[in-house]
Amino acid sequence: MPTAYIGIGSNIGNREGNCRSAISLLVDNGIVVLRSSSIIETEPWGVPDQPKFLNMAIKVRTELGPPELLLLLKNSETVLGRTPGPRWGPRPIDLDILFYEDLIMKTGELELPHPGIASRDFVLKPLAEIAPDLVHPVLGKSINELLDEVRGQ
Repeated sequence: MPTAYIGIGSNIGNREGNCRSAISLLVDNGIVVLRSSSIIETEPWGVPDQPKFLNMAIKVRTELGPPELLLLLKNSETVLGRTPGPRWGPRPIDLDILFYEDLIMKTGELELPHPGIASRDFVLKPLAEIAPDLVHPVLGKSINELLDEVRGQ
């Protein structure tokens, strides 16, 4: 089964409960969680005037291809109360495919690896906890190297 990494975030309601519920929904739908980072509190990104986020990352195995996994994540967000809103605005849950194997792809709905990884501390820090030596297939740098670069900015 292919391996993927999923970023999880929440800044509305029971933030930790939302993150845990998202993982439970994924498991209930056949996703096998191999590793889970700790949960960290982070400043909002993109739209600063909103509550702080809780962020984490999980390493999973799945029989779903990238488009099907994305659909599962979006459906899970809806089940957990996410409704359409401003880009980068407040939300009860945010689920993103960060990596899917070493696949590089770009469609109208999905870009892999996730395009924001290299510049987002709130993504890199949890990823570094569970996959520090994972190499970004486009940038050719490990998660730890990318995190060091972001921290040096």
